[in-house]
Amino acid sequence: MADDRHIRRSGEDYTQAFLSLLPQGQAWPRDLDSTLVRACRGLSLYWGFVDGRAGDLLERESDPRKTIELLPDWERAWGLPDPCFPPTLSIGERQRMLVLYMTWIGGQSRAYFKYLMEFVGYEIAEIGEFAPFMCGVSRVGDTRDVQINADGTRTPYGNFRWYIGPPEMRFYWTVNVGTPRITWFRAASGQAGVDPHCRVALPVEVQCLLNRWKPAHTDLVMDFSALAFGGPMQGTP
Repeated sequence: MADDRHIRRSGEDYTQAFLSLLPQGQAWPRDLDSTLVRACRGLSLYWGFVDGRAGDLLERESDPRKTIELLPDWERAWGLPDPCFPPTLSIGERQRMLVLYMTWIGGQSRAYFKYLMEFVGYEIAEIGEFAPFMCGVSRVGDTRDVQINADGTRTPYGNFRWYIGPPEMRFYWTVNVGTPRITWFRAASGQAGVDPHCRVALPVEVQCLLNRWKPAHTDLVMDFSALAFGGPMQGTP
């Protein structure tokens, strides 16, 4: 069974259909330069325009990933724009934020927060958690995770499992942002004369979003010590 899909009809398609419905005879000429055919074409071209606009609404504006004309209506329905982001976002960034709000189901794991920030356009290098050292539970030495290299050697990475400090440290966690968000101009998602060729954004939005979505009993500490430029092709698809 063939997939059901929308088929656009142009003004010429409507012209041919309209002419096929007219009576036959000398009073109904089919010559392309005749007044009758030119009048039918003039009416049908408008119907083709209406068909194309309906196709735009059906094929593009009904999809939040592609919508342009109805983007403000989509945003209003989902409570956007987000106060964490400036109002000068490009159309592509607004579409990405809309899809995020429509598909966001919540979570509290480190992988979840990394996925959220990557979706928005930031790369999070590491999310660190803290636990106070407890006798009988913790152990001394290098308690970081270990990566096994090709030559069989072991390289510790990440944060230590336990720290010397007050018990309250268990309610703190850190986010290490690796690279800034770089947005290049795209013809399909940018506005000529409005959006710059390239925009480099500092991760202040990350702090705003994470502070809103973090577990209520925790405190977030942003770490920008590893912030670095990701290369000349960063941000390109």
